[in-house]
Amino acid sequence: MTINVGDKLPDGKFTVMGADGPQPKSVSEIFSGKKVAIFAVPGAYTPTCSKSHMPGFVDRVDELKAKGVDTIACTAVNDIFVLTNWAKDTGATGKIEMLADGSGDFAKAVGLEIDLSNFGLGLRSKRYAMLVDNGVVKVLNVEDSPPVAEKSSAANLCSMIDRSL
Repeated sequence: MTINVGDKLPDGKFTVMGADGPQPKSVSEIFSGKKVAIFAVPGAYTPTCSKSHMPGFVDRVDELKAKGVDTIACTAVNDIFVLTNWAKDTGATGKIEMLADGSGDFAKAVGLEIDLSNFGLGLRSKRYAMLVDNGVVKVLNVEDSPPVAEKSSAANLCSMIDRSL
């Protein structure tokens, strides 16, 4: 079942890069008591993700923060080493928290997984953007097709934040 606006995020863990290497970080550590803009990509380094989706969020960090967002995060069904290097390559380091969902457990838990095996990618996350306030989904924009990043763009999320809070 797909998560909806008004639902609380399910418990679970991501992997983040800490000072001493990969470490788990729980959903509650990331979302409790905070407003978080989180976006998901089908895969780091894929064309739409690298050319438009991530750069749009990097470019709008200040705007999101000015709208009361405490944390901007990106998740993908990739390992944290790939996400860490992708953050460096896209200018996201220190601006966007990278949340590795290596086995797709979070994507499955929120009902936003997609099977891209026909493209050699296996199980991935659908492309989406969410605004989450204290663990509760306030805005959810899911793309109909993985190569498109319009509903889930930073610009669209920014335009919707004022209306949702």
